[in-house]
Amino acid sequence: MRAPLVLGAAALTLGLAAVPARAVPVASAPAALAAAPDISLTNVKAHLTQLQSIATANGGNRAHGRPGYLASVTYVKNLLDAAGFTTRQQSFTYNGATGYNLIADWPGGDTANTLMVGGHLDSVTAGPGINDNGSGSAGILEVALAVSRASFQPDRHLRFAWWGAEELGLRGSTAYVNSLTAAQRREITGYLNFDMIGSPNPGYFLYDGDNSDGTGAGPGPAGSAQIEQTLAAYFTSIGVPTRGTDFDGRSDYGPFIANGIPAGGIFTGAEGRKTAAQVQLWGGTASTFDPCYHASCDTTANINDTALDRNSDAIAYAVWNLAAAPPAGTTVWEDDFETVKGWTAGTSDTATAGRFERGDPGATTSQLGTTVSGTFDLVTGAAAGSSAGANDVDGGVTTILSPSITLPTGTLTLSFSWYLSHLNNASSADYFRVRVVSGSTTTTVFTQPASATDRAAAWASGSANLSSFAGQTVRLSVEAADASTASLVEAAVDNVKITRS
Repeated sequence: MRAPLVLGAAALTLGLAAVPARAVPVASAPAALAAAPDISLTNVKAHLTQLQSIATANGGNRAHGRPGYLASVTYVKNLLDAAGFTTRQQSFTYNGATGYNLIADWPGGDTANTLMVGGHLDSVTAGPGINDNGSGSAGILEVALAVSRASFQPDRHLRFAWWGAEELGLRGSTAYVNSLTAAQRREITGYLNFDMIGSPNPGYFLYDGDNSDGTGAGPGPAGSAQIEQTLAAYFTSIGVPTRGTDFDGRSDYGPFIANGIPAGGIFTGAEGRKTAAQVQLWGGTASTFDPCYHASCDTTANINDTALDRNSDAIAYAVWNLAAAPPAGTTVWEDDFETVKGWTAGTSDTATAGRFERGDPGATTSQLGTTVSGTFDLVTGAAAGSSAGANDVDGGVTTILSPSITLPTGTLTLSFSWYLSHLNNASSADYFRVRVVSGSTTTTVFTQPASATDRAAAWASGSANLSSFAGQTVRLSVEAADASTASLVEAAVDNVKITRS
């Protein structure tokens, strides 16, 4: 769907990212265990025909809580069971209705180095959802069946997923990620997301894992660039240019990148309009990528066969190549704050209230009562208080420092989940930042200034290259400042990790 992202007590709706006017840089793809198969367009379209028939027989849609959705899950599950997958139907509840995720594991491979491939299976209530997201669901399904037909046995473990209730705010994928322990999340070393791959007036967009377009939310977690490069290499091999699309939180990769899991994927466009430059690049017309987006006309007639064929082959190429790739990185140090690891408050803080602490956060309109994982995070004043402004950062700087961390040699990446929320009485003088303290030197590696606008609390992922500190013993310093007059500022951090690659 490219759904609005809804997290915690506050809802953050993010628009379609601006498309850069240059190609994604291409790096050599990793060596494959075997050549990826050519995915049959006929087979993919046969799955779409089945999903259309299911919608037609069940009130015209396959939406969360409706019989058409469960029938869609059953259709996919039966094929995977017969193909030798181990399937699990995970249930969750949203809006008083039971939803389902379908998880399918291919036997074999290193489960401590799992590659996941997913997309949402539900539609909106207005229509059958054949492009959004029958297209991604069918492409993933046929690739999974190709894995079985080839008796593919890669080094990495393969797990496929079809998510429920994405159209209502990533509910199914969020429920899945939240159900995992920290150890189980660490085992997922890559996630591929395919949400709309057959738009009738298609573009060829790849999630911008390395932030080469320099806009929007920044790069994905360490390892996302490799996923982007692998997909880009496929499109280069068939002479199709690609462009970046931002990790804007509008699809099921959101809860994965918020937990530091590298991600990537393909997107052919939704309600946005193709520009004249994009028409020159890809053909088509200077009009909406998908004129039937979230409408009753999103039927089997609403598919571009060429895009569906190319993108299904690209999914197979990524699976066959990335399944042979080494892990995204070895964990050097991490903290999900579920146990006490020795973070200490800064000795020169000037804030008098709302100072950083490890706590179980209370929910307010400016502070999330839910963490990324578990019960605890680092938060500015954990208690909710009697008003939105209670226990926020009050008139100064608050700092909290990690215990000492001895860094090895190699390429080192810091990743973490964070948010900074504020009202329109904030300014650019207020901020959230992460710094590295090495001896008497303190270096800022991540900063997010505030502004004179309302910013709702919503988890985002951050990262920084720490390779320049290799071989040193350091401490991480997490800071937030209310340096403006009478500002309301709240901040939090969760799932801090340093990896070596």
